[in-house]
Amino acid sequence: MSEDTVSTPKIRKTLSKTSKITATGRRKTAVATIQLKTGSGKIRVNGRDFSDYFTTVSMQNKVLKPFEAVNEIKTYDVIVKTHGGGLNGQAGALSLAIARALNEIDAEHRPVLKQNGLLTRDPRRRERNKPGRAGARKRFQFSKR
Repeated sequence: MSEDTVSTPKIRKTLSKTSKITATGRRKTAVATIQLKTGSGKIRVNGRDFSDYFTTVSMQNKVLKPFEAVNEIKTYDVIVKTHGGGLNGQAGALSLAIARALNEIDAEHRPVLKQNGLLTRDPRRRERNKPGRAGARKRFQFSKR
């Protein structure tokens, strides 16, 4: 066998004006399904503007983090349908969905997204309420008499 190594071809999907990439992200009980297409950077969440839906700056930064990691902030338009959980869980689910879609568009984005922890689904969930307890772990107040 020769010392020449076979290089893998670079995979980059070029999106036309009409083609869309779909991806799904989950966090706690929230689910976000997105359609990513080339555009000017508009994000619509459940028919509303992105900044109207996610009102706090921390949630907006969480959603935009995958775009910032790969330096393509104003390159794609995103249409989002999300349900379940609260706004924080939905922001985490949306971040995962965007990262998965960017990974599907260009495989060279994978190391950067992986290094920032954007391709890992957060498995933490709410712990269930146990019988005979006030919550998952909290006990009722003890009465000596």
